[in-house]
Amino acid sequence: MSEQDPHQESDAVCETWQRFVQAALGVAILVGTGLLAHFYAPVPDDGLKEQVAQLNRQVQRMKQEQAVPAVSMLNQYRDSIGYVYGVYRVSLPGQTPSIRARISGTAFVVTHGLLATNRHVAEPWYGDSEATALIRKGAKPELEQLLAFFPGSPTAIDVAPVTVSAQGDLAILRMADSNFTRDLAPLPLATAAAPPGELVTVIGYPMGIAGMVAKSPSSVYERLAYRRADIGAANELAALSLIRPSATYGHLGDIVGDKLIYDAPTAHGGSGGPVLNSRGEVIGINSAYMDGFSGGTLGVSVSSLKPLIAVAQTKTVPTDPRTPAPTPSAAVSSASLPQ
Repeated sequence: MSEQDPHQESDAVCETWQRFVQAALGVAILVGTGLLAHFYAPVPDDGLKEQVAQLNRQVQRMKQEQAVPAVSMLNQYRDSIGYVYGVYRVSLPGQTPSIRARISGTAFVVTHGLLATNRHVAEPWYGDSEATALIRKGAKPELEQLLAFFPGSPTAIDVAPVTVSAQGDLAILRMADSNFTRDLAPLPLATAAAPPGELVTVIGYPMGIAGMVAKSPSSVYERLAYRRADIGAANELAALSLIRPSATYGHLGDIVGDKLIYDAPTAHGGSGGPVLNSRGEVIGINSAYMDGFSGGTLGVSVSSLKPLIAVAQTKTVPTDPRTPAPTPSAAVSSASLPQ
């Protein structure tokens, strides 16, 4: 093994010491710079302070909006949001009905004794091309049955159309008067338009009876899962306190006239449900969705609903609440019923 040159050993020590001194100086400079910045940095002016405060307020508002989950509004309003079940027919005079079908939808309390929903729920033939063609030939559309099931009620409530919109998919239903219906609290209606980007919650009965059966306890599900979505199944769910709406949430994407576009998902049966803003106010009525596009759920602005409520309040209560208001038009198709 060869001996190491003493000059090389000395150079290595010097080099190591030089690196140590450089590192120490670097640390000292960093510490000194930090202290100078801490003690001598300029104090933010009032304009910058206000900008920071404004940003903080925006962050807090966003946190508050996200802290109001759909389930909280569902728990607050569920008792005043009903599942609508009906049967209608369209028939030519003296003939067997050409169309006889069930309808399924949602309605919610807007004032004492009155519910808001879609016209295609109150008048199921509205928008149906087959029914429209028959009506033009002289056929008569009729509601055989129209009922509303509410959480907390073991029995259905008779309802009937009072006012329908001539331009849009809106209608007002009148409930049969009872101690139960008198206690139903109206949902608050928004007084100002919601801006795009607003957090929205949609409450209703998507998939109708099938949707409620799917959420039922196993014993009920096994008994009702393969039954047709008939009035018997609805009555059984009501008797078991299983009339329970669902809630979804998303954001308001756009407003075109009185049409709202949002991405809260829904399905058939959810038509007529309330669309709520982040403060729990109704800004619209859920009306339709575009298949295959999750951001294409459509509603009608509450501003178009308020005039209908005012008209409905001026109308006298019929002696039989099941008597439908005669405003035949066109329809939304539903599953056919046996004749």
